Amino acid sequence: MHRRHFPRALALLALVATVATAGAPGATAESPTAATTQLRATIDTILADTRLAGAQASVVVVDTSTGQTLYDRNGDRRLVPASNTKLLTSTAALELLGPGHRFSTDVRTSGKRRGALLAGNLYLRGGGDPTMLAADYEALAAQVAAGGVRVVTGNLVADDTRYDSTRLGPDWTWDDEPYYYAAQVSALTVAPDTDYDAGTVIVHAAPADRAGAPPVVTTTPATGYVRVDNRAQTVSDGETSISIEREHGSNTVVMTGQIAVGDEPASDWVTVWEPTGYAADVFRAALHRHGVRVLGQTVLGQPTPARARPLARHDSMSLGELMTPFLKLSNNGHAEVLTKEIGRVLSGSGTWTAGVTAISEYVADTGMDTGRLRQRDGSGLSRRNLIPAAEFVDLLSAVRAEPWFATWYAALPIAGRPERFVGGTLRSRMAGTPAAGNVHAKTGSLTGVSGLSGYVTSADGRLLAFSILLNNYLTASVKSLEDQIAVALAGFREGGASKARVAPPAVPETPRTPEGVECSWVKPITC
Repeated sequence: MHRRHFPRALALLALVATVATAGAPGATAESPTAATTQLRATIDTILADTRLAGAQASVVVVDTSTGQTLYDRNGDRRLVPASNTKLLTSTAALELLGPGHRFSTDVRTSGKRRGALLAGNLYLRGGGDPTMLAADYEALAAQVAAGGVRVVTGNLVADDTRYDSTRLGPDWTWDDEPYYYAAQVSALTVAPDTDYDAGTVIVHAAPADRAGAPPVVTTTPATGYVRVDNRAQTVSDGETSISIEREHGSNTVVMTGQIAVGDEPASDWVTVWEPTGYAADVFRAALHRHGVRVLGQTVLGQPTPARARPLARHDSMSLGELMTPFLKLSNNGHAEVLTKEIGRVLSGSGTWTAGVTAISEYVADTGMDTGRLRQRDGSGLSRRNLIPAAEFVDLLSAVRAEPWFATWYAALPIAGRPERFVGGTLRSRMAGTPAAGNVHAKTGSLTGVSGLSGYVTSADGRLLAFSILLNNYLTASVKSLEDQIAVALAGFREGGASKARVAPPAVPETPRTPEGVECSWVKPITC
């Protein structure tokens, strides 16, 4: 593909701006103004930090109204973007599926009714909804019961065939499997709470009332699908140190460590093995509570017959609304479901390959040069994703012309805003600086990988698009360097060279980020 150096939607605007400023001294990239020169020196100084010694940095900043590049360091270098990959997935989903797109989960049967008896199978058909809660399955069961069904002679069939049976993303590392950010993907699943980490269960350990006894274990939602091997102990005093980890290939969760008498319960999110079975277990229990007995077995992965008639249905929130938990909390599961849903809707194939292909076609149309990048999954958990900062900035510039841009822009994390569903993964960053409440950007974190790409309004009111990708560093975190760059951009004023800074602006240090996790205080983890 041929590279479009500036997205087509803004090309005319850039031309007009260029003509308007042609007479202004220092207004071109070849002859930058004094303020731009000082901004570049400031960013150079930030990137000279010893924490980046031997590392790789790709940074690009563009004025979205004119297309002028204010800064470019290795902008064409392909680096691992981590969760910045979600910028491609989320924009493609809004364009290709539409902000009003919803996921439907329904209950159907092809059996015959004889009063309260249903002679045949009951089909629970998944539509990919990553926000299905136990309460939603409860509501489906209530609808079935309200229809008069009391006994089902056949099986409960869990239909997850909207997507393929590949559960884990391409290139994901095996040791991430038990953790919430690497949950298995299915068209039929359960989220334990309104963070909507589908395919996970929250395991709680409360201290017993006496030392020496095992902690009291509960799960959210309550389910028999997960078995807890409780090897932990309640102690009279000391620091609580509970470890909760699922064994590979099973739904046995091993709990070790200790918890002190009187301490608050310890909790952790754990992925399940085969989320389709998890959803079926939660739904079957809900049917039982509503007085509906299923005499047959639970069967996974069979399609619902075309002639099956509906008994109950649940529709998800709209895709526009889903953007908030997806982007604010950097939800990997949402990204992967959207990738498969895009593939299913556009080509009839609910696979990663079909979804990524469609995403690539969309972002190429915005002006990204897809010949210069590689996308392997929807979330960025794969380390084989490789995207240059310049390509991110092209996308960020182009999507401003989309009708859904306002929804998407509002869903991006906002620096220094402490509310979880406003600040998201930036809620603890850049507080008390000109970037607070200003920077709307997507974070990215893997061990040795950090990224921040989005928008900042400069001190003279111009919307700047920027992308910062940092790879192969050995220190615990380099996020404070990203923050310094964002703060410098927020304070930038063209024509205000005397006020520009060469020394990096001071910002609070950002906490350490574990492998695969956005450091956002979203989960009870040590960041």
